[in-house]
Amino acid sequence: MSFSPIPAIDIIEGKCVRLTKGDYNQKKVYNEHPLEVALMFEDAGISRIHLVDLDGAKAGSVKNWKVLETIAGKTKLIIDFGGGIKSVEDVHVVFNSGAALATVGSMAVKDAPLFEMLLLTFGAEKFLVGADVKDEKIAIHGWLEQTEIGILEFLTDYKSKGVQQFFCTDIAKDGMMMGPSTELYQKIMEASKGIQLIASGGIRHLDDVLQMKEIGMSGAIIGKAIYEGKIDIKELAKLN
Repeated sequence: MSFSPIPAIDIIEGKCVRLTKGDYNQKKVYNEHPLEVALMFEDAGISRIHLVDLDGAKAGSVKNWKVLETIAGKTKLIIDFGGGIKSVEDVHVVFNSGAALATVGSMAVKDAPLFEMLLLTFGAEKFLVGADVKDEKIAIHGWLEQTEIGILEFLTDYKSKGVQQFFCTDIAKDGMMMGPSTELYQKIMEASKGIQLIASGGIRHLDDVLQMKEIGMSGAIIGKAIYEGKIDIKELAKLN
């Protein structure tokens, strides 16, 4: 299975930011111009980015589609875009603005009938399903709401419906740079053979990314470690 290092660009009010543990009050602005960040990644040899509309996630509808449109129009990057995708209209906006994949999290849990309709309408291969996890149970709405749905049953269910790519974020790890949830990822991959699972959260340095590649993950989403200068983007790009 091929492996993709996937830098994250999180957007609030059109600016590139990072949150800690998903807390909007723990926000750090890294660049006023996300396009500059995307171009830097592309120039270094990165082929894919994870673009997150944090305003959209909070509002419940896509807000920063102009940022997506700009980056898609001025780079050749493969972009998966998420944050606030809650309707057919949102999905149309995301694809029309240039995203290769629409990233969906809460909707896949809270409104499964709508999401399954979207899978049929647009093609299941066009979606990246994100699962935020706490104690191996799914959490939604920016981690504010804990469910009783187990991560394994959730992923297995959507894999059977044709979704090809998933990413999993351990809430306890995100933005903390304490290392990825290797044991959880191995457990998921053993239980669901052939799953394309992307690591998300906790990555501190290049060795963490290499470990994700070695255990068979299909990619790793990296945020704070890049912006804090802990990972050299050119070294990361070599893992493509």
